[in-house]
Amino acid sequence: MRAHQIMTKDVITVTPGASIRDAANLMLRCNLSGLPVLDEGGALVGIVSQSDFLRRFEIGTQSKRPRWLQFLAGPEAQAADFVHDRGRRVQDVMTRDPVTVQEDTKLDELVRAMEKHDVHRLPVMRGSNLVGIVTRSNVLQAVASMMHEVPDSTADDDHIRDRIMRMINANSWRPGALQVLVRNGVVHLHGTVLDERSRQASIVAAENTAGVKEVHDHMCFFDTITGDRLASPQDLKAAARL
Repeated sequence: MRAHQIMTKDVITVTPGASIRDAANLMLRCNLSGLPVLDEGGALVGIVSQSDFLRRFEIGTQSKRPRWLQFLAGPEAQAADFVHDRGRRVQDVMTRDPVTVQEDTKLDELVRAMEKHDVHRLPVMRGSNLVGIVTRSNVLQAVASMMHEVPDSTADDDHIRDRIMRMINANSWRPGALQVLVRNGVVHLHGTVLDERSRQASIVAAENTAGVKEVHDHMCFFDTITGDRLASPQDLKAAARL
């Protein structure tokens, strides 16, 4: 299994000049924990994540180094802290030169990179162009699918996955953070739905895709009133049998 088979393709990004407020609202609205940062030319220049918003002057959590550590760090580090704590733009808080992988990177290499650099997401590149992002959730979904003892992928599985993704993403009812994993014609759907009709429509779209032998629903339901996330009926039934 490689990066392009489990990555999220339709990546939501921000620019370095975007306001921190807009970036935070975008992450909340789309239920994302991080965003790649692209410059005007489309080049990847950084990553902004939830952790970048933890140390902020507005909420009284700015960096507070002991005096002796301030002395050792020097004025340059103090200036950098000041910019990070009070900056108004994404470029002021983002992690620059993020760790990236190529689209043909193997799954075990992805995991090693996440562990080595202690990161939760890896931008996926095709040469110098951003084509997707792999998160720890994507890896977890891959592991969950393997636990179903689905055979290894075939060359045609990529085409099945692409057709399903295109069909579902073309509609307004598409699930949030949609992920489609295919092994030997067996499809596993992951994502978040706000309405059970969206779940059924996604399943029907997969079932009507040529080459699909079976569809497994792992899409969770998000209750916008309570904030609760409920596992899919299929996963709940499977858990009850354990």
